[in-house]
Amino acid sequence: MLSEPRSGRLAAWGNALLAGLVSPDDAVLAMVGDDAVHRVEGLPGESGPVGLTLAMGRLRSLGVTGLRVALPAPGHPLGLSGPPEFNARALEAEEAVVAFGAPYGLVPEVYEAGPDGDVHVEVVWHCLPVREAPPADVPSLGEAERELAEALREATEVLSRLDVAGSGPVAEAALDAYRARAERGRELLAPGYPPRAVRVLELAQRVGLLISLAYENGHGGAVSASEMAARGQALRPVERTARRAQVAAFNSYVEERERGGGR
Repeated sequence: MLSEPRSGRLAAWGNALLAGLVSPDDAVLAMVGDDAVHRVEGLPGESGPVGLTLAMGRLRSLGVTGLRVALPAPGHPLGLSGPPEFNARALEAEEAVVAFGAPYGLVPEVYEAGPDGDVHVEVVWHCLPVREAPPADVPSLGEAERELAEALREATEVLSRLDVAGSGPVAEAALDAYRARAERGRELLAPGYPPRAVRVLELAQRVGLLISLAYENGHGGAVSASEMAARGQALRPVERTARRAQVAAFNSYVEERERGGGR
């Protein structure tokens, strides 16, 4: 969770584009990010892969008015609504975009090409039918913020006691790099999102960074089997909570539209 997932970028900037808050060029630039190119395959009415600009126009013509994010993990179909075929593809990719207003979803397939040091990433989004139903296990922004704060406190207590909270030169360098990106004003969400969504997403990403550091630092001070098990028990629920909060932030634009709060 050091940066937005591809599904997050596509959904956030797709929502801004559908709402007329950004230009197609700006939206596509943000969606693609550091990748070389993104295409969408399987769109109704299109015989082959198309670029993001044409794809977003086609989705709009099919009735799509918003985009949600799904970040599923084994045993946790976060943000998904079915059918099983789509859920399986999304679980394999560990992410997906689910349309609001029409029964379609997008699952990314990532390709890398080129020599070491000059690798180009291309992404093909597969458009598939989805079930029109509420997404699984996505909290409101308020719930996500409260749950994340509570889980972070509990996990920090356990990890600090076991000396695996992410310390040392490597951890400090990663935290410094994160702070530098934040200080440069990196835009976390597209125009149109409420300030609370930006706050929740930033906190979820910070928590995700700490979780990554705790895992990457090996066993830290947890030298016994029971201590290692305690660390895992502390990290798993906060990781799940951070993913739920991240999805809640990305999906808040559509949730507000459903409640009649959006334009």
